[in-house]
Amino acid sequence: MADSGDMLPGMPTRLFVATPTKLLTFADCKRKYRYTYLESPRPPKGPPWAHQTVGAVVHEVLADFFGRWPAARRTPNEVVAKMRSSWRSEGFRHERQSLDWRDRSTEMVLGYLRDTDPYHAPRGVERTVAFTTERASLRGRVDRIDERPARDGSGTELAIVDYKTGRRPLTPVDARSSLAMALYVLGARRVLHKPCTRVELHHLPTNTVAAADHDDSSLARHQRRAEAMADDAAAAEARWAQGLTPAEADEAFPPEPSPLCGWCDFARICPQGRREAPPRDPWAGLDDSDPIPIAEAG
Repeated sequence: MADSGDMLPGMPTRLFVATPTKLLTFADCKRKYRYTYLESPRPPKGPPWAHQTVGAVVHEVLADFFGRWPAARRTPNEVVAKMRSSWRSEGFRHERQSLDWRDRSTEMVLGYLRDTDPYHAPRGVERTVAFTTERASLRGRVDRIDERPARDGSGTELAIVDYKTGRRPLTPVDARSSLAMALYVLGARRVLHKPCTRVELHHLPTNTVAAADHDDSSLARHQRRAEAMADDAAAAEARWAQGLTPAEADEAFPPEPSPLCGWCDFARICPQGRREAPPRDPWAGLDDSDPIPIAEAG
């Protein structure tokens, strides 16, 4: 639970405020959590990742398409122009790779939008949703919330849509097991006052949808999991606030080495992580990371 030692008698316990990303960071590696959320100034990160650049630009363009553009602007030419004006080169190995991925990403977005009704109006785009429990205030930003006819014929219901641009194809198990998606369902219910059980991962590289439906039992399991994470993170933060020596900080926020360490933003300053997995190249998350030809080096 959140620390209440500095609160007046009779005052309610301060809720621990968190997003799904914050909770999962604590669960995955407490040292990364400390570097990301507690250290000030924050330790330097490694270079930006090319695959994150791809994801960020694609999300930005889709947010404009569904959330800001009138129907008349929702054309292939507008999408191409927006992809070009929004493109960034962070993380790519060289300009040729960056431009190739700009074109590939443009085709990916055009393919995804090909059969979209230009008059489709989502209930929310980049919408922040939130809810509270007795111990935590949980919130997050949803890529898209659709309002659709209810499948039982009674009015309308909400569906949570999350865009994915990674290499790995996704399954309904990925959608149902996602802590973030379950918390978005609970937040959307609270904020928009509509039934919501459907979660969908829209995988743009394969233009497929991995969908699942939650019930009260599955949502309760995810909520309990989130509350347990929040309790542990709040206790660790309370200890941090009391002031720790470097040795005590390492003990309270230990590294948790795994093969994923090579992808960590702080891999270059974490000896335990480097021993487990060397830092990956910024462009390694792409599927064309072949060495640059010698003739183009320089």
